Amino acid sequence: MVPGIREFEVRNAGAADLAGASAALAAAFADDPAWRWVLPSGAQRDERQARLERFFDTELATVTEHRNEVWVSGEGAAAAVWAPPGHWQIPLATALRTAPAMARVFGARLPWAARHQLRAESLHPRRPPHWYLHYLGAEPLHQGRGLGSALMWPVLELCDREGIPAYLEASTERNRALYERNGFEVVGTFRMPGGGPLQRRMWRKPRA
Repeated sequence: MVPGIREFEVRNAGAADLAGASAALAAAFADDPAWRWVLPSGAQRDERQARLERFFDTELATVTEHRNEVWVSGEGAAAAVWAPPGHWQIPLATALRTAPAMARVFGARLPWAARHQLRAESLHPRRPPHWYLHYLGAEPLHQGRGLGSALMWPVLELCDREGIPAYLEASTERNRALYERNGFEVVGTFRMPGGGPLQRRMWRKPRA
């Protein structure tokens, strides 16, 4: 376990926590190179954050339908979204139902976002069964304090207890370092469509 993470209160999100989780994730990713690549070019930070909040509002409203888990920090400044084994792939019916909302988020960049999603899914490991970390982020003023590790550990402890691996994609070197501190290893990389930012595919074996 990463030292010091017990000092943070984290909990499974309830319905009342989802709006705050969307806002925290939107703020966390507003300057992320991957999200800047797929959002409309020329958008200023405030616009990117607003678009991302609409995106995460839609995502968090649907992921809980598929047994995904949303974890939030006590003050609501950070959130993590996990998919349990066998539930990481977005069902076609869900993708079609949310397409109008995603078109409003991405505008003319929607095809780029869709291509990236398909590319990531094509490289996603099918075996063995594993937990998948969809999103992890903290508001900028709360980054670097250990919240990310604290939000991961309820599921990572479950993985260790039950002998289940975990998987994620990291969009920056800073994120890669965070995940490596929590037991993940880079197992491959790929670039986003059109020569976009590098994505790091990371895998974590359960610990004894």
